[in-house]
Amino acid sequence: MCNINDKEPLKTRPIEQHTTAAWANIEKLKEVSKVAIPSEIEVGNAKEWVDSNQK
Repeated sequence: MCNINDKEPLKTRPIEQHTTAAWANIEKLKEVSKVAIPSEIEVGNAKEWVDSNQK
């Protein structure tokens, strides 16, 4: 939650952390669209995270 007394503007704070996202460790890029393709390990990690955090 944001503290009203903070000096830092809201728009400069990151909303999400992407360092552990599946696309953080890009294995390759598609040639035309430049879409990031993660490694199989990262895809497995992402699936494991989704499976363990289902509601």
